[in-house]
Amino acid sequence: MSEPRRARLRALAKINLDLRVLGRRPDGYHELRTVFQTISLADRIDVCFEKARTTRIELAGDLATPDNLIRKAAAAVLDSMRVSARVELRLKKGIPIGAGLGGGSSDAAAVLLALPVLAGTHLDVSILMKLAAQLGSDVPFFLLGGTAVAMGRGTELYPVADLGRRQGILVASGLSISTAAAYAALGPCLTSESQENKIFSFQSQVWSYTAGTGGETGLRQGRNDFETVIFEQFPKLASIQRKLRRLGALPARMTGSGSAVFGLFENRAEAIRALESIREERVFPISFVGRRQFRALWWRALRAHAQENIWPPRSRYER
Repeated sequence: MSEPRRARLRALAKINLDLRVLGRRPDGYHELRTVFQTISLADRIDVCFEKARTTRIELAGDLATPDNLIRKAAAAVLDSMRVSARVELRLKKGIPIGAGLGGGSSDAAAVLLALPVLAGTHLDVSILMKLAAQLGSDVPFFLLGGTAVAMGRGTELYPVADLGRRQGILVASGLSISTAAAYAALGPCLTSESQENKIFSFQSQVWSYTAGTGGETGLRQGRNDFETVIFEQFPKLASIQRKLRRLGALPARMTGSGSAVFGLFENRAEAIRALESIREERVFPISFVGRRQFRALWWRALRAHAQENIWPPRSRYER
């Protein structure tokens, strides 16, 4: 029996810098246009991999439930590699749950990236992307990191140049908003603006990221279609957004279908002052994590087992 191989992973959160919902697709999902951005807030996952005659996946720590997405990701990637192993996954949550930050999706993507390296097996990007899309609409993005445009149901991804290491704060209200309920509430509003107008508006936003102004125009003028209906149901979130704007955040916006609201600031000092001004909620300092930094985090996490400067991380144990 081989020696266990271990790694400690950081699964980063995301925010949506822009989010448009065009309408329901024939497959039941909604057609989206969004801009994802990885941020410094993260879950921690300790992984122990050991080849075995039969597969056993053990989940410990926070959210140790049988249907956890991490467990599903581990089972899917082991099956794809045709590898039997004992895998222990210990999760320490740092990303608030049900806040639109993609914590569960990021955890799943982390397992997809790490297990092939620890197993000494290589999976092509196309296979990893397919596995990720089967697990959830946000999961493929966390194989990429940085800034990316997402289309379709969120799985069609196009990288965008990094927008710099911007500073901000994120306010987690403690409200847990059902994604399905948010889409149901949004439904009647989807016919109020033509799809063509939304597409052209979104396109101009994305183009502004490369207009030589560091993305300022796009960041400030972006929108989230869910805010109208979610803020009506949960006025507390609208109040948080107004407070962030009064503190100087440009922009202040809800991420995903809620309930976290983030604010970006001109510099770190302004972000710290805003952080100290909001005491009644859970507040986190955040910064953008660009694609190069995202990959460097992964190479450091897997440095005992992975070759350097290859993406996705590639195992030293391949034959």
